[in-house]
Amino acid sequence: MLTDTLVRQWERDAAAPFEGWDFSYLKGRLIETKPGWDYQALARTAVAGSSNVLDLATGGGEALASLAPFPGRATAVEGYAPNVPVARQRLSPLGIKVLQADPGGKLHFPDSAFDLVLNRHGAFDVAEIDRLLQPGGGFLTQQVAGDNLADLGRGFGGEAQWPTNTLGAVKEQFQSLGFDVRQAQAWRGALTFLDVGALVYFLKAIPWIVHDFSVDDHLESLAVLQAQIESGGPLQFTETRFLIRAIKPPDVLEPDA
Repeated sequence: MLTDTLVRQWERDAAAPFEGWDFSYLKGRLIETKPGWDYQALARTAVAGSSNVLDLATGGGEALASLAPFPGRATAVEGYAPNVPVARQRLSPLGIKVLQADPGGKLHFPDSAFDLVLNRHGAFDVAEIDRLLQPGGGFLTQQVAGDNLADLGRGFGGEAQWPTNTLGAVKEQFQSLGFDVRQAQAWRGALTFLDVGALVYFLKAIPWIVHDFSVDDHLESLAVLQAQIESGGPLQFTETRFLIRAIKPPDVLEPDA
């Protein structure tokens, strides 16, 4: 049943601070299944054999920091302005330079500047990855697929914003540039909220799922979800991810004439 007390709690959840990519506010309030692969383990292995690493869309730098120490140089790029000082505070003590730029656009690095590019849940341009990587260099990404949480968005009248971001489409782009795609996997899993306020916080933290979300404007949809949880039905939605690990082709020397 919808009450003033519930609505006030939801408003407090909506106003709770969110920084970097830290969802500790929701500890004990949601259950998230994980993909069958371990992105961090794959990234750690790749970093160990690299001398110049670029992390695109580093967020608050949480994932990249967990890979330290680096055997060589590491650089991070973040496009969301509020995350940049958070990432700098976390990564600068590790000797990692953080630049503010659109990770999906043209980046101001020279050609073949890196032997490894990492990207977890961020935008990127395949042609730019090709330009930035040295021959034989590697690229690793875990992506949020275009239909991620589509069932959640529909409950608020929303639509998927990046429907073309699929494993097949991205894999084909890399292969068209001659990359050796060593790993390409897709995954679907459940994200379960244990109370409606947790979902409110989540939607405020990730604003592209429901555009201009607010408690007041979406009170009717929230009331439906509250009735669902009171009747014993879980607030469960479908997450989708895919992973690509690809190697740029090495230089091929022309035979002597």
